[in-house]
Amino acid sequence: MAVSPVVRFLDRTTPPHILTLILLAGMAALAMNIFLPSLPGMTAYFDTDYRLMQLSVAIYLGVNACLQLVVGPMSDQMGRRPVILGGLVIFVLATLGCIFAPNVTIFLICRMAQAAVVVAMVLSRAVVRDMVPQDQAASMIGYVTMGMAVVPMIGPMIGGVLDELWGWKASFWLLFVTGLATLWLAWRDLGETKMRSGQTLLRQFRDYPELIRAPRFWGYALAAAFSSGSFFAYLGGAPFVGSVVFSLDPALLGLLFGAPAVGYMIGNGISGKFSVRVGINRMILWGCWANTVGLLLSMAVFAAGHGSALSFFGFMTFVGFGNGLCIPNATAGTLSVRPHLAGTASGLGGAIMIGGGAGLSALAGVLLQPGTGPWPLLWLMLLTGLLGMAAITLVIRRERRLGMV
Repeated sequence: MAVSPVVRFLDRTTPPHILTLILLAGMAALAMNIFLPSLPGMTAYFDTDYRLMQLSVAIYLGVNACLQLVVGPMSDQMGRRPVILGGLVIFVLATLGCIFAPNVTIFLICRMAQAAVVVAMVLSRAVVRDMVPQDQAASMIGYVTMGMAVVPMIGPMIGGVLDELWGWKASFWLLFVTGLATLWLAWRDLGETKMRSGQTLLRQFRDYPELIRAPRFWGYALAAAFSSGSFFAYLGGAPFVGSVVFSLDPALLGLLFGAPAVGYMIGNGISGKFSVRVGINRMILWGCWANTVGLLLSMAVFAAGHGSALSFFGFMTFVGFGNGLCIPNATAGTLSVRPHLAGTASGLGGAIMIGGGAGLSALAGVLLQPGTGPWPLLWLMLLTGLLGMAAITLVIRRERRLGMV
């Protein structure tokens, strides 16, 4: 049986406390969606088109994905701690740039730079894999990504209230303060968990083919990407559905927007408790089923003529629940295919997931038009959920053929 590492809170000579890892993941999630209820107001402030303002989500996710290709190998070479601290410093400075941006172009540039906070999300998972073996990693990642569940649940609610009271900049001031606090916590508590590889960064990148040639890595990575794709499409389209289709004010939109995160939190909790006992493949499959069933129920209600804001957002809890089962387990799978490349695998797997999410978020913004209702978004989310189910099914069949189960 593996021995758990000795951890002392606020002692950077030991591995980080689980609370620090949860907050690191939560910081990345907060930056992603706290300002979404303010998008209509930000559009008016910068005197621009909603579609252009909506790119603040898509370009953030796109840069986020590109950075993940770099931060994984960098952390395998340099260690987790310096890369995480550097990314948080950039995030704090970029947030100030967003607050004081004189026009939408400068704002979007600074928003791109904010994506540096992705190091907190990617490497918090790699740190877990450094500390414990696969099945324990799936369980622990479930708890770590709880930060990515609680924060999206309360983030838009807080952002909507802040917008009502002080305008859209209040959300970015909150990001600045919490960014500084997270940077301090990481400085004090984040002990190094990865010995430096001693290889050059170029040599680290040459390890990518080892992962790319592994079918199981692709199966797990695509299962996570397609399952989470439903949520990223939701990020891009739900503000439009809430504000234009259902005419919700920012505060109420922020409150309802957090519905998937309620399910995500429950799913993460179940992953943390049962992944070791049930196995990661079965948990992923169940998560994909929950995602698909929720979307089918929502579409059935709208087709019957009974659709409303409550039904639209309410059924999104199934999407969140499915993601809560799928993502931590699929992530543990990608990190465990080649354990010596955990940082690289976390970066590449995250890039596949977030890069696909960026495209789906932008596509949702393009497909949704006045008069379409929520249908384009629901169909897009359903398609990605079905593809996630197909990906994990192929992994299960391959492992059965190889006698791994």
